[in-house]
Amino acid sequence: MSAQNLTLLTDLYELTMMQGYFETQENQTVVFDVFFRDNPNKGGYSVMAGLDQVIDYIKNLNFSYEDVDYLRGLGLFSEDFLHYLSGFHFSGDIYAIPEGSVIFPREPLLKVVAPIMEAQLVETAILTILNHQCLIATKASRVVYAAQGDGIMEFGLRRAQGPDAGLYGARAAVIGGCVGTSNVLAGEMFDVPVMGTHAHSWIMTFKDEYTAFKEYARLYPDACTLLVDTYDTLKSGVPNAIRVFTEMREAGIKPKSYGIRLDSGDLAYLSKKARKMLDDAGFQDAVIAASNDLDEFLIHDLKMQGAAISSWGVGTNLITSKDCPSFGGVYKLAAIQNADGEFQPKIKISENIEKITNPGNKTIYRIYDKETGMLRADLICFADETFNTEEEDLLLFDPNATWKKTLLPGGTYTMRELLVPIFQHGECKYESPSVKEIAEFCRQEKKTLWDETKRLFNPHKVYVDLSQKLYDTKTKLLNEAHR
Repeated sequence: MSAQNLTLLTDLYELTMMQGYFETQENQTVVFDVFFRDNPNKGGYSVMAGLDQVIDYIKNLNFSYEDVDYLRGLGLFSEDFLHYLSGFHFSGDIYAIPEGSVIFPREPLLKVVAPIMEAQLVETAILTILNHQCLIATKASRVVYAAQGDGIMEFGLRRAQGPDAGLYGARAAVIGGCVGTSNVLAGEMFDVPVMGTHAHSWIMTFKDEYTAFKEYARLYPDACTLLVDTYDTLKSGVPNAIRVFTEMREAGIKPKSYGIRLDSGDLAYLSKKARKMLDDAGFQDAVIAASNDLDEFLIHDLKMQGAAISSWGVGTNLITSKDCPSFGGVYKLAAIQNADGEFQPKIKISENIEKITNPGNKTIYRIYDKETGMLRADLICFADETFNTEEEDLLLFDPNATWKKTLLPGGTYTMRELLVPIFQHGECKYESPSVKEIAEFCRQEKKTLWDETKRLFNPHKVYVDLSQKLYDTKTKLLNEAHR
């Protein structure tokens, strides 16, 4: 599947502002930050996803003859500006946190350093890509956590908000921890496992349930999971499945995986009853899978009730993040380069303290406890700041509640810079890992989080702090604005 040109996937005001800059001022270099203000579902963390599609978007960013003709037909743009667009290419720098990383509110996930017309154009597409895929990766991670080590299969394609949402949502779900997807195109494009069984319609087209199960087992002896709730789960479905499994065993057929799937009813009750029936028949290794409008909260409750389920197919609530359908990422101007090449910090002020931006050309350091390797905090600072972790004490404080302070003595902590170069002078300098590699990286990332941060209810907050230099600059700009 070839990369798609998304150049016109932008809001009209990005183009009208571009023309305004073209007509009224120099194309000065600026810094824009992408960040979000709150974790979805009031969670303790989020997961970075979507960078690979952002890279494809930037690589293919150009206005075709048809694009320029269409814009000309709107009657809004001058011929000089349209001529500029006909030769457009991205020439700036992009830095980003790698996919699979755990991320937190207010820190830059991606930073664009580019001439202002270029930086303005890419806003909408970058936001729509990152907002969607970070949201689904985060939701998947929550569902995976609730399953306590059981496999989660992404089954949501038919309920996704369109083909792209189903496709890239499946990719994001695997990054977040799903073991596979029902989406065959996602399997081909991203080299991830594809999974599925059969529908009720398969059983209904045969003369009886037993025959349907027997034919399915004949066709797919190595992966035989039978849907047992078409008619009566405990009186018909499970007994007929056991009958087929018994015949397979007597014929010497040893499937690589086999079991049953429940798609309706009281999953806790039915799974426990089915488990006993399977065990009593000698099929202790048969898998019991479940689907039926699952999410992290229902899975959590079913685990608490002792449901005998070890594989979960999660569809609608995952692929749409139904209870929290928006990630809320924003794209804000942070600095403008002056004639001397220095970046002058810019700040957006609001009566809502959460909407006051962090000014300047920045980077992020992740701080770990040196002894345990566990994450302590993230530190936003200016891009040229350096730290001596062995000798310098590090004072961390909440930028909004400054009395909340933690002092880390030198030698007790380590730091890792999160933002890495993706594009430099318009050329891509970064090669995305495979989706499987990103998923494994994400799994390792979550190991650095305390259990209190990963829990579904009232999670502990990981602080994103400002360096003293950045905090002082922000305070100065706020004071100047209120004079």
